Amino acid sequence: MDEYQAELGKALSSGSSVPGQAPVADPVSALEAMAATKSLTPDALAGLNNAISAQRLAMQDIQKDISLTSPLSTSFAAFDLEAPAKLLTPRPTPLRNRIPRKKGVGTSHRVKRITGYTGTGTGGQGQIWPGVSETTTTAFGSINFERGPKISYTADDIVLPYNSYSLSDSVSFDANFSGLGYQDLRQLSSTSTLYATMLMEERMMLMGRGTASGYSGALAAPSTVTLAAVTATGSVTALTNATYYVYVTADAGVSSTGFGESVLTSVQSQATTSQALTVTISSVTGAIAYNVYVGTTTGAANAKYQGRTTGTVFTLGGTGTSSTGNQAPYTTTGAVATRASSDTSAYSTGYDGILPTLLGSSSGYINNIAGTFSNTNPGTEFQSVFAGLYNSVKADPDAILINGSDRKQLSDSIKGAANANYRLNITQDETTGAILGSVVGGIVNEVTGKSVDLIVHPWLPQGVAPVISWTLPIPDTEVSDVWSNYLVQDYMGIQWPVTQFAYEFSTYFRGTFFCTAPAWNGIVSGITAA
Repeated sequence: MDEYQAELGKALSSGSSVPGQAPVADPVSALEAMAATKSLTPDALAGLNNAISAQRLAMQDIQKDISLTSPLSTSFAAFDLEAPAKLLTPRPTPLRNRIPRKKGVGTSHRVKRITGYTGTGTGGQGQIWPGVSETTTTAFGSINFERGPKISYTADDIVLPYNSYSLSDSVSFDANFSGLGYQDLRQLSSTSTLYATMLMEERMMLMGRGTASGYSGALAAPSTVTLAAVTATGSVTALTNATYYVYVTADAGVSSTGFGESVLTSVQSQATTSQALTVTISSVTGAIAYNVYVGTTTGAANAKYQGRTTGTVFTLGGTGTSSTGNQAPYTTTGAVATRASSDTSAYSTGYDGILPTLLGSSSGYINNIAGTFSNTNPGTEFQSVFAGLYNSVKADPDAILINGSDRKQLSDSIKGAANANYRLNITQDETTGAILGSVVGGIVNEVTGKSVDLIVHPWLPQGVAPVISWTLPIPDTEVSDVWSNYLVQDYMGIQWPVTQFAYEFSTYFRGTFFCTAPAWNGIVSGITAA
């Protein structure tokens, strides 16, 4: 045994087998080589051979079973996890970046405005003849003096209440500590909440509606909805024969994003026989579009969302109908109409954004085209707004906000065969290929000659294009900015004290958004998709 152990130790330490033989690959092979010399007693040799055989079988089993799925279905492979998590989250806020943020105090923002006086042609003021003679008199109180006639004024007093805004998030202890070494989840939570607040404020500045005094209030539902069964033509195919029950709401922005819709209209029904269905909707002041819900059984719980129309006519066809313009195929998988059982178009803690302001009674000019952009005179829709604003208050706008799809339609309009405003030039070095596409970058105001920038706003709903004045083209107005945020408290980030097994974070700000001179702004609305 002493001799065996000594020889085994030599073999394991040196990797060699018996003297005179080549080195062996592993200890088991070394033992096999030693057993082959037969220098042990017969009993010891038999026991050694049995042990060697058992070990060799065990090694064969281990080598055979280790794979990507054996002995563990999840394998023993390392995970190539790249840290940290990637943030594929667009967050443009062009209005928030552009519009000034001014200091507010107290519980509301108050403005006294002189909207017109004699000679301005604004504020409902008329004109008076200033000529006088030696006998001309004008009453000042109870006494007449030899003086020219008095001028008159129009003014108003606006009070806009401040509201508070906040978003929150939390990270549980388990999530936070489990993520150590991969990502700082508390930092991710705080940053995401801050960006979410900025993005929602951007949408508020664009589409928000308030219900407090001084704001536009909730949208009304359309007063009338008229249905008609019509012949299915063109890209519109016939519906399945049935009686269809229709509800409509006025849309304040994009109803699925929280800038919602009015309550439902009363139900209207119409039977079809191998026909399509048209829905004609009465217009609602302030509405950006109209949402149509349809079912084959009466009751809002049975009506599904079919689509939105930026005009006042919506066509519903069969499953073969292409979804272009203000038409769509009938579907049974849309959102249920009961989502509009209560109004979501305005909020008690809201203020009026750009769209409610420019679609309301204080707007400088509204051009509801109820159709696509003109191919015969591209841009004429905006020229009408320019002319209207100049005629009313001598406005000279600075920018046009537009939806991406609407800008594409406007760019395509200059390439129409009916006009000569577009020409494709191919130079000699482009004979093997050409760069296609053209884009409208601005529109020249044909009244004032000013080039007005065209800006695609990432969150602007399809169908409307505000025409914006950032400043007034008038000296000494005491208006430095037409659009402003007035904030009692600008953004705060609050890391709350730990009161449970979680780290909690909130943002907070308090203020309002206000247009000092809405009459210097206008809008093109009712733009239907091409």
